[in-house]
Amino acid sequence: MTCRLASKHHGFPRDPNRLNTMNLTRNFKSAALAIAGVLMLPSCATTGSAKSQALNQATFPVQSVQHGKASWYSIGSNSGTRTASGRRLTNDAATAAHKTLPMGTQVRVTNETNGKSEIVTITDRGPYIGGRIIDLTIGCAERLGFRHFGTALVKVEVLGFLHTKD
Repeated sequence: MTCRLASKHHGFPRDPNRLNTMNLTRNFKSAALAIAGVLMLPSCATTGSAKSQALNQATFPVQSVQHGKASWYSIGSNSGTRTASGRRLTNDAATAAHKTLPMGTQVRVTNETNGKSEIVTITDRGPYIGGRIIDLTIGCAERLGFRHFGTALVKVEVLGFLHTKD
């Protein structure tokens, strides 16, 4: 196998104007990619999580509030690994079960004893024990500080989405 060097017979541009145009095009592409990277960097650096309360509180206006008792459940107590929404249940997920709220609704759950809060998504139905208004995953219960107690008095704020001007 022999290696050939590029020449004018093999498509290599010998025309100096064409060569300058190609270099200019590469420079424009490089500049465009650099600008795109700078513009996208701030959005990549501010990824949200269930614990970023300042961002989450500013993003969603509260539509309604409920007060009551929360409990927790896990894969072991769910008698399966799927939720009513069809999503797979994970113990550390920021998800919850509610009797009436639509699937996919986001709520902020605040432990009224210690003030800790977390935004969770409704993905399941329940709780099925009287006097309870929401079931959280065991991971949420741990983060809210009531896993060892089993239940806690909580405030559940149903969140909506901000309307953007088009």
